[in-house]
Amino acid sequence: MGNILKCFRGDEEEDHYPYYHPGSRPHYPQQQQQQQQQADGHGVASLAHDLLNFESASMVPEGLRQHVTASKKAQIKWYQNMLEAYKNARTPPRTPEEAAQLVATALNWIQRADLEGILEFYNFPIPSLPAASSNHRPSLLPEGVQFVLNTLPVINQNIGDGDGFTAYVATTDPRESGNVSIEVHEMVIARTEARNRRDYKSADALQSSIKEAGYKIIVCSDEEILARKYRIRMRGIDAPELKMTYGKESKSALVKLIGGKRTTIHVYGQDQFDRYVGDVYCNGVFIQEKMLRNGHAWHFTIYDKRPEFAKWEREARAAQRGLFASLNPEKPWDWRREQRNGGIQVY
Repeated sequence: MGNILKCFRGDEEEDHYPYYHPGSRPHYPQQQQQQQQQADGHGVASLAHDLLNFESASMVPEGLRQHVTASKKAQIKWYQNMLEAYKNARTPPRTPEEAAQLVATALNWIQRADLEGILEFYNFPIPSLPAASSNHRPSLLPEGVQFVLNTLPVINQNIGDGDGFTAYVATTDPRESGNVSIEVHEMVIARTEARNRRDYKSADALQSSIKEAGYKIIVCSDEEILARKYRIRMRGIDAPELKMTYGKESKSALVKLIGGKRTTIHVYGQDQFDRYVGDVYCNGVFIQEKMLRNGHAWHFTIYDKRPEFAKWEREARAAQRGLFASLNPEKPWDWRREQRNGGIQVY
Protein backbone atom coordinates (compact mmCIF):
# COMPACT_ATOMS: atom_id res chain seq x y z
CA MET A 1 0.00 0.00 0.00
CA GLY A 2 1.12 3.57 -0.56
CA ASN A 3 2.08 6.08 2.12
CA ILE A 4 -1.37 7.69 2.12
CA LEU A 5 -2.89 4.37 3.10
CA LYS A 6 -0.27 3.88 5.80
CA CYS A 7 -1.20 7.28 7.19
CA PHE A 8 -4.72 6.06 7.97
CA ARG A 9 -3.95 2.48 8.94
CA GLY A 10 -0.85 3.14 11.02
CA ASP A 11 1.53 0.86 9.08
CA GLU A 12 5.22 1.63 9.60
CA GLU A 13 8.55 0.82 8.02
CA GLU A 14 12.14 1.87 8.56
CA ASP A 15 12.21 4.72 6.06
CA HIS A 16 8.82 6.13 7.02
CA TYR A 17 8.38 9.71 5.85
CA PRO A 18 7.99 12.19 8.74
CA TYR A 19 4.52 13.31 7.66
CA TYR A 20 3.21 9.88 8.59
CA HIS A 21 5.56 8.95 11.43
CA PRO A 22 3.67 9.06 14.76
CA GLY A 23 5.35 9.25 18.11
CA SER A 24 7.16 11.80 20.21
CA ARG A 25 10.70 12.77 21.05
CA PRO A 26 12.43 11.25 24.10
CA HIS A 27 12.14 13.28 27.29
CA TYR A 28 15.08 13.52 29.67
CA PRO A 29 15.21 14.63 33.30
CA GLN A 30 16.52 18.19 33.54
CA GLN A 31 19.95 17.25 34.94
CA GLN A 32 20.43 14.47 32.39
CA GLN A 33 19.33 16.82 29.59
CA GLN A 34 21.85 19.49 30.67
CA GLN A 35 24.63 16.88 30.81
CA GLN A 36 23.69 15.64 27.34
CA GLN A 37 23.73 19.17 25.94
CA GLN A 38 27.10 19.90 27.52
CA ALA A 39 28.50 16.67 26.12
CA ASP A 40 27.19 17.44 22.65
CA GLY A 41 28.49 21.01 22.82
CA HIS A 42 25.95 22.08 20.22
CA GLY A 43 25.00 25.65 19.37
CA VAL A 44 24.99 28.15 16.54
CA ALA A 45 28.52 27.26 15.43
CA SER A 46 27.69 23.55 15.48
CA LEU A 47 24.66 24.11 13.28
CA ALA A 48 26.83 25.96 10.74
CA HIS A 49 29.42 23.16 10.90
CA ASP A 50 26.78 20.46 10.40
CA LEU A 51 25.25 22.29 7.43
CA LEU A 52 28.68 22.69 5.84
CA ASN A 53 29.37 19.01 6.40
CA PHE A 54 26.00 18.11 4.91
CA GLU A 55 26.67 20.25 1.83
CA SER A 56 29.97 18.49 1.19
CA ALA A 57 29.16 14.94 2.28
CA SER A 58 25.32 14.73 2.49
CA MET A 59 25.63 13.44 6.06
CA VAL A 60 23.50 14.36 9.07
CA PRO A 61 24.93 14.37 12.62
CA GLU A 62 24.82 10.94 14.20
CA GLY A 63 23.62 12.16 17.61
CA LEU A 64 20.42 13.63 16.20
CA ARG A 65 18.70 10.24 16.16
CA GLN A 66 18.61 10.29 19.98
CA HIS A 67 16.34 13.35 19.88
CA VAL A 68 13.94 12.65 17.00
CA THR A 69 11.77 9.77 15.85
CA ALA A 70 11.85 10.33 12.07
CA SER A 71 13.97 8.18 9.75
CA LYS A 72 17.42 8.99 8.38
CA LYS A 73 15.79 9.62 5.00
CA ALA A 74 13.58 12.28 6.56
CA GLN A 75 16.50 13.88 8.41
CA ILE A 76 18.36 14.29 5.11
CA LYS A 77 15.39 16.24 3.75
CA TRP A 78 15.43 18.44 6.86
CA TYR A 79 19.07 19.36 6.33
CA GLN A 80 18.43 20.12 2.68
CA ASN A 81 15.78 22.64 3.75
CA MET A 82 17.90 24.11 6.54
CA LEU A 83 20.88 24.48 4.22
CA GLU A 84 18.74 26.34 1.67
CA ALA A 85 17.34 28.63 4.37
CA TYR A 86 20.83 29.28 5.76
CA LYS A 87 22.13 30.27 2.32
CA ASN A 88 19.13 32.52 1.65
CA ALA A 89 19.34 34.32 4.99
CA ARG A 90 20.36 37.98 4.80
CA THR A 91 22.91 37.36 7.54
CA PRO A 92 23.86 34.08 9.22
CA PRO A 93 22.19 33.56 12.62
CA ARG A 94 24.42 34.72 15.46
CA THR A 95 22.34 33.90 18.52
CA PRO A 96 20.50 30.73 19.59
CA GLU A 97 17.22 32.62 19.19
CA GLU A 98 18.01 33.59 15.59
CA ALA A 99 19.17 30.06 14.78
CA ALA A 100 16.02 28.59 16.36
CA GLN A 101 13.88 30.85 14.18
CA LEU A 102 15.75 29.80 11.04
CA VAL A 103 15.34 26.10 11.88
CA ALA A 104 11.67 26.49 12.80
CA THR A 105 10.96 28.37 9.56
CA ALA A 106 12.87 25.93 7.37
CA LEU A 107 11.18 22.91 8.99
CA ASN A 108 7.73 24.39 9.50
CA TRP A 109 6.00 21.32 8.04
CA ILE A 110 7.49 18.55 10.22
CA GLN A 111 5.87 17.16 13.33
CA ARG A 112 6.14 19.32 16.41
CA ALA A 113 7.88 16.59 18.41
CA ASP A 114 10.66 16.28 15.84
CA LEU A 115 11.02 20.07 15.55
CA GLU A 116 11.44 20.31 19.32
CA GLY A 117 13.91 17.44 19.20
CA ILE A 118 16.22 19.08 16.66
CA LEU A 119 16.08 22.39 18.54
CA GLU A 120 17.03 20.63 21.77
CA PHE A 121 19.83 18.80 19.95
CA TYR A 122 21.44 22.16 19.19
CA ASN A 123 20.52 23.59 22.60
CA PHE A 124 18.30 26.21 20.93
CA PRO A 125 15.25 27.72 22.64
CA ILE A 126 11.92 26.24 21.61
CA PRO A 127 9.49 28.87 20.27
CA SER A 128 5.97 29.03 21.63
CA LEU A 129 3.96 26.49 19.61
CA PRO A 130 0.26 25.67 19.86
CA ALA A 131 -0.77 22.20 20.96
CA ALA A 132 -2.32 19.99 18.32
CA SER A 133 -5.81 20.46 19.77
CA SER A 134 -5.41 24.15 20.56
CA ASN A 135 -7.12 26.93 18.67
CA HIS A 136 -5.19 29.80 20.25
CA ARG A 137 -2.38 31.52 18.40
CA PRO A 138 1.24 31.63 19.65
CA SER A 139 1.98 34.70 21.75
CA LEU A 140 4.81 35.79 19.44
CA LEU A 141 2.50 36.29 16.46
CA PRO A 142 1.35 39.79 15.48
CA GLU A 143 -1.96 41.06 16.80
CA GLY A 144 -4.88 39.99 14.65
CA VAL A 145 -3.40 36.74 13.32
CA GLN A 146 -6.07 34.04 13.59
CA PHE A 147 -3.92 31.05 12.68
CA VAL A 148 -0.80 30.00 10.76
CA LEU A 149 -0.60 27.88 7.62
CA ASN A 150 2.56 25.92 6.87
CA THR A 151 2.24 24.98 3.22
CA LEU A 152 3.72 22.38 0.96
CA PRO A 153 5.88 23.72 -1.89
CA VAL A 154 3.81 26.14 -3.96
CA ILE A 155 3.23 24.93 -7.51
CA ASN A 156 4.19 27.58 -10.08
CA GLN A 157 0.98 27.08 -12.03
CA ASN A 158 -1.01 27.83 -8.87
CA ILE A 159 0.33 31.39 -8.67
CA GLY A 160 -2.38 33.48 -10.30
CA ASP A 161 -0.79 36.92 -10.25
CA GLY A 162 1.46 39.08 -8.11
CA ASP A 163 -0.69 39.01 -4.99
CA GLY A 164 -2.61 35.73 -5.01
CA PHE A 165 -1.98 32.00 -5.23
CA THR A 166 -3.33 28.62 -4.23
CA ALA A 167 -1.46 26.66 -1.58
CA TYR A 168 -1.83 23.23 -0.04
CA VAL A 169 -1.31 22.19 3.59
CA ALA A 170 -0.60 18.56 4.52
CA THR A 171 -3.44 17.03 6.50
CA THR A 172 -0.95 15.68 9.02
CA ASP A 173 -0.41 19.27 10.16
CA PRO A 174 -1.85 19.47 13.71
CA ARG A 175 -4.35 22.11 12.64
CA GLU A 176 -5.63 20.00 9.75
CA SER A 177 -5.47 16.43 11.03
CA GLY A 178 -8.65 16.58 13.11
CA ASN A 179 -10.69 18.27 10.39
CA VAL A 180 -10.52 15.66 7.64
CA SER A 181 -13.91 13.99 7.28
CA ILE A 182 -14.39 10.24 7.41
CA GLU A 183 -15.66 10.41 3.82
CA VAL A 184 -12.37 11.89 2.60
CA HIS A 185 -10.38 9.30 4.53
CA GLU A 186 -12.43 6.52 2.95
CA MET A 187 -12.02 7.96 -0.56
CA VAL A 188 -8.24 8.15 -0.13
CA ILE A 189 -8.05 4.52 1.01
CA ALA A 190 -10.37 3.40 -1.78
CA ARG A 191 -8.24 5.26 -4.36
CA THR A 192 -5.06 3.58 -3.14
CA GLU A 193 -6.70 0.17 -3.29
CA ALA A 194 -8.04 0.90 -6.79
CA ARG A 195 -4.57 1.86 -8.00
CA ASN A 196 -3.13 -1.32 -6.50
CA ARG A 197 -5.72 -3.25 -8.54
CA ARG A 198 -4.77 -1.13 -11.56
CA ASP A 199 -8.35 0.07 -11.75
CA TYR A 200 -7.26 3.52 -12.85
CA LYS A 201 -10.75 4.60 -13.98
CA SER A 202 -12.09 4.19 -10.44
CA ALA A 203 -8.94 5.77 -8.99
CA ASP A 204 -9.34 8.83 -11.21
CA ALA A 205 -13.00 9.17 -10.26
CA LEU A 206 -12.09 9.05 -6.57
CA GLN A 207 -9.34 11.62 -7.18
CA SER A 208 -11.96 13.97 -8.66
CA SER A 209 -14.24 13.45 -5.66
CA ILE A 210 -11.37 14.20 -3.28
CA LYS A 211 -10.67 17.40 -5.21
CA GLU A 212 -14.34 18.46 -5.01
CA ALA A 213 -14.12 18.05 -1.24
CA GLY A 214 -11.31 20.64 -1.14
CA TYR A 215 -8.36 18.26 -0.94
CA LYS A 216 -5.69 16.96 -3.27
CA ILE A 217 -3.17 14.13 -3.27
CA ILE A 218 0.18 15.75 -4.03
CA VAL A 219 3.46 14.05 -4.85
CA CYS A 220 6.19 15.74 -2.81
CA SER A 221 9.73 14.33 -2.71
CA ASP A 222 8.45 11.08 -4.25
CA GLU A 223 5.81 10.74 -1.52
CA GLU A 224 2.02 11.01 -1.86
CA ILE A 225 0.56 13.52 0.59
CA LEU A 226 -3.09 14.32 1.22
CA ALA A 227 -3.39 18.10 1.45
CA ARG A 228 -6.09 20.70 1.90
CA LYS A 229 -6.50 23.52 -0.61
CA TYR A 230 -6.27 27.19 0.43
CA ARG A 231 -6.74 30.19 -1.85
CA ILE A 232 -4.43 32.95 -0.58
CA ARG A 233 -4.68 36.74 -0.97
CA MET A 234 -1.54 38.54 0.19
CA ARG A 235 -2.39 41.16 2.77
CA GLY A 236 -1.61 44.82 2.21
CA ILE A 237 -0.48 44.77 -1.42
CA ASP A 238 -2.26 44.98 -4.76
CA ALA A 239 -0.44 43.80 -7.88
CA PRO A 240 -1.35 44.61 -11.49
CA GLU A 241 -3.87 42.18 -12.97
CA LEU A 242 -2.50 39.83 -15.63
CA LYS A 243 -4.21 41.76 -18.44
CA MET A 244 -2.73 45.04 -17.22
CA THR A 245 0.64 46.50 -18.12
CA TYR A 246 3.29 44.82 -15.94
CA GLY A 247 0.82 42.14 -14.82
CA LYS A 248 2.87 39.23 -16.17
CA GLU A 249 6.10 40.67 -14.79
CA SER A 250 4.56 40.99 -11.34
CA LYS A 251 3.40 37.38 -11.41
CA SER A 252 6.85 36.22 -12.56
CA ALA A 253 8.43 38.05 -9.62
CA LEU A 254 6.19 36.18 -7.18
CA VAL A 255 6.93 32.87 -8.90
CA LYS A 256 10.65 33.48 -8.35
CA LEU A 257 10.07 34.20 -4.67
CA ILE A 258 7.80 31.31 -3.70
CA GLY A 259 7.50 28.92 -6.65
CA GLY A 260 8.48 25.40 -5.64
CA LYS A 261 9.06 26.47 -2.03
CA ARG A 262 7.24 26.02 1.26
CA THR A 263 5.64 29.10 2.77
CA THR A 264 4.40 30.19 6.18
CA ILE A 265 1.24 32.30 6.11
CA HIS A 266 -0.10 34.38 9.00
CA VAL A 267 -3.82 34.41 8.29
CA TYR A 268 -5.89 37.40 9.43
CA GLY A 269 -9.23 36.31 7.96
CA GLN A 270 -11.11 35.82 4.69
CA ASP A 271 -12.21 38.33 2.07
CA GLN A 272 -15.50 38.55 0.18
CA PHE A 273 -14.24 35.97 -2.31
CA ASP A 274 -13.46 33.42 0.43
CA ARG A 275 -9.71 33.82 -0.01
CA TYR A 276 -7.52 33.64 3.09
CA VAL A 277 -5.84 37.00 3.61
CA GLY A 278 -2.41 36.88 5.21
CA ASP A 279 1.25 37.81 5.44
CA VAL A 280 3.46 35.39 3.53
CA TYR A 281 6.96 34.28 4.54
CA CYS A 282 9.34 32.02 2.63
CA ASN A 283 12.79 30.97 3.89
CA GLY A 284 12.70 33.80 6.42
CA VAL A 285 11.83 36.44 3.79
CA PHE A 286 8.72 38.62 4.12
CA ILE A 287 7.28 38.32 0.62
CA GLN A 288 5.14 41.48 0.65
CA GLU A 289 8.22 43.51 1.53
CA LYS A 290 10.11 42.07 -1.44
CA MET A 291 7.22 42.75 -3.83
CA LEU A 292 6.88 46.36 -2.66
CA ARG A 293 10.59 47.20 -2.49
CA ASN A 294 11.13 45.93 -6.03
CA GLY A 295 8.15 47.75 -7.47
CA HIS A 296 6.16 44.63 -8.29
CA ALA A 297 3.03 45.74 -6.40
CA TRP A 298 1.24 48.72 -4.86
CA HIS A 299 0.57 49.33 -1.19
CA PHE A 300 -3.16 48.57 -0.84
CA THR A 301 -3.86 51.49 1.48
CA ILE A 302 -7.63 51.10 1.59
CA TYR A 303 -7.20 47.81 3.49
CA ASP A 304 -3.79 48.22 5.11
CA LYS A 305 -2.26 51.20 6.91
CA ARG A 306 1.13 49.79 7.90
CA PRO A 307 3.65 52.64 7.56
CA GLU A 308 6.48 50.32 6.50
CA PHE A 309 4.44 49.29 3.46
CA ALA A 310 4.04 52.94 2.43
CA LYS A 311 7.77 53.46 2.95
CA TRP A 312 8.72 50.48 0.77
CA GLU A 313 6.46 51.71 -2.04
CA ARG A 314 7.94 55.23 -1.83
CA GLU A 315 11.44 53.79 -2.13
CA ALA A 316 10.45 51.81 -5.24
CA ARG A 317 8.84 54.91 -6.77
CA ALA A 318 11.90 57.03 -6.10
CA ALA A 319 14.17 54.43 -7.69
CA GLN A 320 11.71 53.83 -10.56
CA ARG A 321 11.77 50.11 -9.95
CA GLY A 322 9.41 47.64 -11.58
CA LEU A 323 6.01 49.03 -12.53
CA PHE A 324 7.11 52.49 -11.30
CA ALA A 325 9.51 52.76 -14.24
CA SER A 326 6.38 54.03 -15.99
CA LEU A 327 5.60 57.69 -15.40
CA ASN A 328 1.92 57.09 -14.69
CA PRO A 329 1.24 53.39 -13.98
CA GLU A 330 -2.42 52.44 -13.79
CA LYS A 331 -3.66 51.42 -10.36
CA PRO A 332 -5.16 47.93 -10.27
CA TRP A 333 -8.18 49.00 -8.21
CA ASP A 334 -9.02 51.65 -10.82
CA TRP A 335 -8.65 49.07 -13.60
CA ARG A 336 -10.97 46.62 -11.79
CA ARG A 337 -13.58 49.33 -11.22
CA GLU A 338 -13.62 50.13 -14.94
CA GLN A 339 -13.98 46.46 -15.77
CA ARG A 340 -16.91 46.05 -13.37
CA ASN A 341 -18.57 49.17 -14.77
CA GLY A 342 -18.34 47.47 -18.15
CA GLY A 343 -20.08 44.37 -16.81
CA ILE A 344 -16.94 42.23 -16.55
CA GLN A 345 -16.51 40.27 -13.31
CA VAL A 346 -13.06 40.64 -11.78
CA TYR A 347 -11.68 39.81 -8.32
